[in-house]
Amino acid sequence: MKKQAFVIGGAAVAALALVAGTAIAQGGTAQAAAGGDAAKGRAEVYPYDVTDTSHASKRAASVFRSLYTGLTLKDPDATMKNLLPGRTGYWDAVVGAAYPSYGILMNAYTQVMPGWGKDGKSYPTRIVGDTNGAVVVFTDTQPLFGAELRIIKAVDFKNGKITRQVDYWDGRHNPASAARVPADQYPTDLGAQTVKENAAPAIEHAARKLNAALAAGDSAAAAKLFSVDAVFEDMTTRTGIDGRLAIGRYLERALPALPYGPGTTVRHVLGSSKGGGYEWRTDDQAVPNGITALELDKDGLITRFTAAWDATALSDSALKSLAGLALED
Repeated sequence: MKKQAFVIGGAAVAALALVAGTAIAQGGTAQAAAGGDAAKGRAEVYPYDVTDTSHASKRAASVFRSLYTGLTLKDPDATMKNLLPGRTGYWDAVVGAAYPSYGILMNAYTQVMPGWGKDGKSYPTRIVGDTNGAVVVFTDTQPLFGAELRIIKAVDFKNGKITRQVDYWDGRHNPASAARVPADQYPTDLGAQTVKENAAPAIEHAARKLNAALAAGDSAAAAKLFSVDAVFEDMTTRTGIDGRLAIGRYLERALPALPYGPGTTVRHVLGSSKGGGYEWRTDDQAVPNGITALELDKDGLITRFTAAWDATALSDSALKSLAGLALED
C-alpha cells in the first residue's frame, strides 16, 4: 500500500492512506473511474437503494448522496461542494489523520484521489439525523485499500454544509491502520472544539441519559431507555441483541467490560428528534474513544443502538471473551 505524509504545522500528523473514509489503493485513475461511471449514468455510481434514510431528513439524505457520489467518482470538486469553506475539517479517530481546514482537505483529495482503485466505492448504508448534525454508517469497498471497511461517521453542519467529520471504525487486522500517527501527534480532541453542539433535545436527552447509565454501570437504568423491540448492535464485536429484556440481561453481563461502559464521558452529541448519536471517550483505557449511533421512536426511546470502536489494543482472546458475553447461559 502506498502511503504519503501530509505536513501540518511542521509535523507529519497523518498518512494519506485514509482520507474521509477512503484510502489510497494501487491501480486505476480517477479519470478512468469517473469516465466509466459517467458512461453508465450517475444513478449507478453506487447502490443507492441500500441506504436507510428512514431516520434522516430529506435534506441530509440529499447532501450525503452528493458527498458519497463525489467520493466514489474520485472527484474532489464534487466532494468538497458539500463542505463549508473556511469552517470545515476531517479527522479519523483510528489512525489519527487530521485535515483541519477546507484547503488542506481539498489539497489532500487532489493528491490522492487519482491513486484510488477504479472499482472502489464509498457509500452510506444508514443515515440518522439532519443538517444540524447526523451520524452515517457507511462502507468502503475492498478495492479502495485492500480491505473492506465498515465505518460510522459523525457529521456537524452549518447553514446546510458539512463542517466537521470524524470517522470511527475497527482497525484490528486491517491494513489501513498501518497509517497511524505517533501517539504524541494524535489529535485527542478530534475537532470537537471547532464546532458548536447543535443536537435536538430528544437525541441530547437520550444520549446523555444512556451514557450516564452505562458510565455508572447501571444496566437496569440503561435498559429502560430502549423500546420493547429495540436492536442493540456492536460493529466491533459483531454482536446483536434483540429486545429490551435481552438487552438488559446482556448489559448486566457485559457492561463492566464494554469500552463504552463504566468511566466513559460524552464528547459530542449529534442529531435530530429521530436520532443521531454521540461520540464518547475514556481516560487511560485501552480503547480511548468511539461512537454510538441511536435511532429513536416518537416517545424518545431508543429503537436501535449501534456502536463502533477500535479494538486494535485488545488481544484476540480479550475480544473473543467480550463477544462471547452476547451468549446467554
